[in-house]
Amino acid sequence: MSNLDRQAALTVCGGRGFVVAEPVRELLSPRRVQLGESTEVRRLLPNLGRRMVGAWAFVDHYGPDDIADEPGMQVPPHPHMGLQTVSWLHEGEVLHRDSTGSLQTIRPRELGLMTSGRAISHSEESPRPHARFLHGAQLWVALPDAHRHVEPHFQHHADLPRVTAPGLTATVILGALDGAASPGTTYSPLVGADLALAAGTETNLPLDPDFEYAVLSMSGEAEVDGVPVLPGSMLYLGCGRTGLPLRAVSDAGLMLLGGEPFEEEIVMWWNFVGRTDEEIRKAREEWMASDRFGEVKGYDGDRLDAPEVPATQLKARGRVR
Repeated sequence: MSNLDRQAALTVCGGRGFVVAEPVRELLSPRRVQLGESTEVRRLLPNLGRRMVGAWAFVDHYGPDDIADEPGMQVPPHPHMGLQTVSWLHEGEVLHRDSTGSLQTIRPRELGLMTSGRAISHSEESPRPHARFLHGAQLWVALPDAHRHVEPHFQHHADLPRVTAPGLTATVILGALDGAASPGTTYSPLVGADLALAAGTETNLPLDPDFEYAVLSMSGEAEVDGVPVLPGSMLYLGCGRTGLPLRAVSDAGLMLLGGEPFEEEIVMWWNFVGRTDEEIRKAREEWMASDRFGEVKGYDGDRLDAPEVPATQLKARGRVR
């Protein structure tokens, strides 16, 4: 999914200076952003005061939307570099096309993982015809410097490992949780998991104390470490936790995001992750005037023009020691 914000700001993210080294309970409210004609998303990352969680650098939650008489998701071809996109659905379907030739329909609780590496472009749309409801999350993972120029590729995994406990089913999207490992390719230590909780469940989820964590609420009513987390909001949890108390007031859906703190500072703008202002500006120019990002074939419509890069000059400091 694209960041369609025409006033996208240059943002420095990452670096251990932003990391909270102890357990905290920091509730993040979303910023509402229009995505196309009929989809509004709730943007949780980057957020004022909280830019990343491990390598997770961008989180949008959308739906559930009734799109029976609407076009649904319609995101024209657009570019990415320096990141991975993670498409995750609870309801509906999304048709993915990209410049490597991938064509894949992503369905609920299937992993659509696109590694942009040095450069890729893709589109996302609700199929025609499509299901009545659309509900999901779109997330980005920043690639560390050693891997951010890898060849672009796309992975689709319909069968993901699960961890179960009474009243809990945890689907491992990326990384590993309680001994279960996702087949999705990762380039830094992290975890992403979908948590389905039955009403009345009280449980404690094992965590890695070296990771920082956050929990995104997708649906229902749940408490995370005693804090009520409503759908479309996210609770940042810091580091140093070995377990996470969860309580479901009703049937609830959550997403656990975590990872080793991302030491490198990055510059993020629009749909690009880089290290310098100059790199971002060059990528924007090449999207508009060259074939660096390839061509998405089969999409019925024009590709997306890039907005103007703000005049502000930013440069990440690289690895923080």
